[in-house]
Amino acid sequence: MEETNTPTRCGMVAVIGAPNAGKSTLVNQLVGQKVAITSAKAQTTRARMLGIALHECDGAAVQMILVDTPGIFAPRRRLDRAMVNAAWEGAEAADAVLLMVDPIKQRRHELEPLLEALATRPERKILVLNKVDRAKKEPLLALAQELAGKVDFAEIFFVSALTGEGVGELKDTLARLMPEGAWMYPEDQVSDASERLLAAEITREQLYQQLHEELPYDSAVRPEKYEVRPDGSIEIHQQIVVARDTQRAIVLGKGGSRIKAIGEAARKELAEVLGVKVHLFLHVKVQENWAEDKELFEEIGLDWVR
Repeated sequence: MEETNTPTRCGMVAVIGAPNAGKSTLVNQLVGQKVAITSAKAQTTRARMLGIALHECDGAAVQMILVDTPGIFAPRRRLDRAMVNAAWEGAEAADAVLLMVDPIKQRRHELEPLLEALATRPERKILVLNKVDRAKKEPLLALAQELAGKVDFAEIFFVSALTGEGVGELKDTLARLMPEGAWMYPEDQVSDASERLLAAEITREQLYQQLHEELPYDSAVRPEKYEVRPDGSIEIHQQIVVARDTQRAIVLGKGGSRIKAIGEAARKELAEVLGVKVHLFLHVKVQENWAEDKELFEEIGLDWVR
């Protein structure tokens, strides 16, 4: 920071909600650039990722640490339990908990248990209804009133995470909730995720975007090598892990065309994010029970949960 006499504020905001509510998109909007992967598929976010947003508010320079959590849902597999644990851990000790709701899909079977759990939590709670650019006004207001009757929300916001509508007002409010204190991260840092993990997440996003419904959630991207070459470019090797041979064939595509397209798109985005030339090498491995692999869990940023 240039002006040392400017008062500073710093705090943490946990962004929670049912899967596919728009949490990652909102975090990216608040930060002002991409720090979390987004997808039309639910349960895209797996690890708890931090985005770091800066804001000027009431004469203070504010740093907001945004915890973009996995969607909270009824866990069945070990991977599910690890994701839900990561979400609730992200809410602990937060200066504000932001509940994101998709008013169109709602996902009531996952939203209702979440409301029950939130009602008894001590953190300051903020309700954010997403997709105002698509939702009808009357049902939207009715939903806000209903949810406010179940949880003591300090504030309610109507936003479009996709277009940015209403996000400025939300950011102002969040900044005012942050306590006085020194910043936890340097001014130019936008995420706590290592570049190695972020690179794997970007490749995983391309898997979702390009394979749509062809590939279920039985896949992971495992970082193998991340090395800066003498010319300043970065060499990245990643392993795409799938559970069955049929899924490997889908990822590879005819004559390797699909994995080539995934690699090209991921490499282009990585070069933009990292600001240097990227050499990306992908290969596919079949590991039937990869979701029971403790080492792989740790490599993709999740805690091992029994």
